[in-house]
Amino acid sequence: MENQEPADSSQNTKQFIISEELTAEGKWVKLEKTTYMDPTGKKRTWETVKRTTRKGQSADGVTIIPVLQRTLHYECIVLVKQFRPPIGGYCLEFPAGLIDDNESPEAAALRELEEETGYKGDVAERSPAVSMDPGLSNCTTHVMTVTINGDEAANVRPKPKPGECTGCARELNCTEYCLPLLATSLFIDWLKE
Repeated sequence: MENQEPADSSQNTKQFIISEELTAEGKWVKLEKTTYMDPTGKKRTWETVKRTTRKGQSADGVTIIPVLQRTLHYECIVLVKQFRPPIGGYCLEFPAGLIDDNESPEAAALRELEEETGYKGDVAERSPAVSMDPGLSNCTTHVMTVTINGDEAANVRPKPKPGECTGCARELNCTEYCLPLLATSLFIDWLKE
């Protein structure tokens, strides 16, 4: 951030965007120089990443928390391992993806889950649109809880459909992992210590 035009710091001013200047634009995102007024009345600039794919949906995408339920097994959270070019390595993450034109968040969640894991499920819950990284980007997502009946024939040996993903890193490699909910809660407890 860069300071411009100092003002009397004893006054608390309303913060607002003054201008946004396009710096670079690609297929999926654009970079803007955002000039805004800070609470002390100073003009400041911020580098902002914005999605170019948002077309009036309630959010850019969906993040799916898939809960696999099978008779005589612990419930599991299904995660996917994907290569992520921005970090130059693999991530273990929830299935996720963009909402297509004229697609509901629920339909996007079920489509992305099947593309990335092969599982078919039912949406149990949908969060309001939440910001992913508001200090950097305007990207928003709905967090969707999807239950998967692991006893259904379609879910016994699911196969991801990576060829249906367009323009994403997971076209080449997407591996599914199942983490028992009990282990998940123990891990979270361990992190809190």
